[in-house]
Amino acid sequence: MKSVLIPSLLAIAVTAPLHAAEIAMEDQSQLKPGTEKPANEQWFQPPQEADLPANAYGELVQQGRAIFVDTRNQAAEYVGNGMNCTNCHIEQGRKANSAPLWGAYPMYPAYRKKNDKVNSFAERVQGCFQFSMNGTPPPADGHVINALTAYSYWLSTGAPTGQELPGRAYPEVPQPAGGYDIAKGEKVFAAQCAVCHGDDGQGQKVGEDYVFPPLWGKDSYSWGAGMHRINTAAAFIKESMPLGKGGTLSDEDAWHVAAFMNSHERPQDPRLVEGSIEKTREKFHANDGVNLYGLQVDGVLLGQGVR
Repeated sequence: MKSVLIPSLLAIAVTAPLHAAEIAMEDQSQLKPGTEKPANEQWFQPPQEADLPANAYGELVQQGRAIFVDTRNQAAEYVGNGMNCTNCHIEQGRKANSAPLWGAYPMYPAYRKKNDKVNSFAERVQGCFQFSMNGTPPPADGHVINALTAYSYWLSTGAPTGQELPGRAYPEVPQPAGGYDIAKGEKVFAAQCAVCHGDDGQGQKVGEDYVFPPLWGKDSYSWGAGMHRINTAAAFIKESMPLGKGGTLSDEDAWHVAAFMNSHERPQDPRLVEGSIEKTREKFHANDGVNLYGLQVDGVLLGQGVR
């Protein structure tokens, strides 16, 4: 038996690395469009605040919610701009078709092409701080990540694990047949967006706090954030903007205004390669949806960043 078993084990040891090298590296974190709500069915319904238990767990969930809606103040040491989590994840992370937390938490761990590794949910949230918040990732074992994870876990109560729920993504919006038009987007912005976000996309403040987030400039999301992709921004805008009037813009106008918004400078991609915009585009942006990083618009090279 030994003379047969040992060669077999050696064969396994020799061939195993070959199999491992052939593993498909699909980006499991990408929100796949087209997962629509079945007819006559509701979206997944997260629990209500009144359902929270009056114990330490319930208190941590409440703290996570507070960080989620007021990130700039509740986690100030990790935020480098004027954004809050709920700016992109509408209605406190509850809204279907707006990357809700209940659609994200059950899908991790997952491989992400963005950092070429399998990410835990905590690592995924750290990425939001680094790119969308233009800040510093909070410690994975610290209070901020712990509280946000608890809040996400609670919102996912009853959701199946590892199953892509309808409403998990921003619904895909087809690109206009003639392509996007930045000049048309400027007109859409003036008519539909400036009343909240300001004529120059600077957002609106009450005191030191933004009540409507800046869409470009030093206090907006960075060139490394997912929202810098025109296709992603168009999907978000079509579904949820103008606020309270989601779905009222045409597909074309959503693309045009997303292109206009993302044709402005914003904080640098923190992954900047050797100080080179060209190298950074080649490595991280050339195959990352539709984006303008490292391209020229009206004779100006985008991706230089602002501080």
